Amino acid sequence: MRPSDLTLTAAAKAIRDRELSPVELVDSVLSRVAEVEPRLGAYATVTADRARAAAIRAADEIAAGTYRGPLHGIPYAIKDLIDVAGLPTTASSRVRADHVATTDSTVAKRLDAAGTALIGKTHTHEFAYGFITPQTTNAVDPSRIAGGSSGGSAVAVASGTAVFALGTDTGGSIRVPAALNGVVGLKPTYDLVPRDGVVPLSWSLDHVGPITRTVADVALVLPALTGRDEPALSSDITGLRIGIPRNHYFDRVHPDVSAAVHAAITRLESLGARLVDVEIPMTRYVLPINWAVMGPEATAYHEQTLRSTPELYTPEIRLLLEAGQLIPATDYIRALRAQTLMRQEWLRVLETVDIIAAPTTPVTAIPVDQQEVPWPDGVTETVSVTYVRLSSPANITGLPALSVPVGQDSAGLPIGMQLIGRPFAEAVVLSAGHAYELST
Repeated sequence: MRPSDLTLTAAAKAIRDRELSPVELVDSVLSRVAEVEPRLGAYATVTADRARAAAIRAADEIAAGTYRGPLHGIPYAIKDLIDVAGLPTTASSRVRADHVATTDSTVAKRLDAAGTALIGKTHTHEFAYGFITPQTTNAVDPSRIAGGSSGGSAVAVASGTAVFALGTDTGGSIRVPAALNGVVGLKPTYDLVPRDGVVPLSWSLDHVGPITRTVADVALVLPALTGRDEPALSSDITGLRIGIPRNHYFDRVHPDVSAAVHAAITRLESLGARLVDVEIPMTRYVLPINWAVMGPEATAYHEQTLRSTPELYTPEIRLLLEAGQLIPATDYIRALRAQTLMRQEWLRVLETVDIIAAPTTPVTAIPVDQQEVPWPDGVTETVSVTYVRLSSPANITGLPALSVPVGQDSAGLPIGMQLIGRPFAEAVVLSAGHAYELST
């Protein structure tokens, strides 16, 4: 096994015990970047010199007896929506081709203080407004989509070109690519992780969070992002009440996905969890709320450049931003009110259960040229609708949601299970995912 193959937990232990040098780890990861990046396209910018300098600094500090914690000397990637001083923040768009950040985002500053080594900035769907990330190919099958909008970050972790990565999630953009590439992704509680210095898509729905190889790895990254204590992981979930949706989450879901998620839920039950059927509230309003909030907020952010340099946007994103101008202010206000009502209704459901378990996506990674998803009942969905409808409720409600790999479909493509919890109950959500992970 190469150092680049290690989980964060294993790499951190090896560095702490001085069995592995940060320089060895960073060199191994950069070697992996050189090997696979030409075909995967995960990175917008690779910062090899910066990473090596950080690794040397970390090695010297550890040798002198200064160990900053589990992220010390760990190579990571950051989505190219998030400012790092001195580096471009392009949002994978020609609109920001000449932009260079002058200051660090809060999360970049905190990770730097933890002693990390930045490998580079990863591609996003332009301005995070999509679920494909067309510049990047799936880490398992290059003929399939990476997922988005944090596709570059998920592929970097899945391919060994980063030990962990940061993404953003407005309608599923951490969890969807994590599920499609067979890694773990956490969308934390709304505002738990600061968004200062992050290019917004929708202020009301945006979240920043980690993508890792294991749930235990997430628990190591999260404290550095939040400034809070590390979540206490437990593998004992005896008595944990898991809500199994009777509606919405298993509607129009591929049989392979449904079977894998149900099998994972059964595994959780065998570990001592108690299964409880639940009714998901206000499901007919999920997509209308998502669009009526996100559309106007995205357009408001882009208002000036949409007027001055509209030709620099891709046709897809320009159309979405122009469509956002057509939503009346009254509809936007109604959507915000409906968002509040949906949050209240979800909290009532979560008084009866501790977490809700469901598929992360209805299908696995589709071919790169596929435009629509047909279903046996005659309904045909756009790709965006297919990938957003199971993930966006957690954005609308602001609840923590974790995607964990739970197997593969008949084509060998990864499947993800989503665990959704109460506000600021990341420890409960992560413990459930950790217990499942250990059992498999």
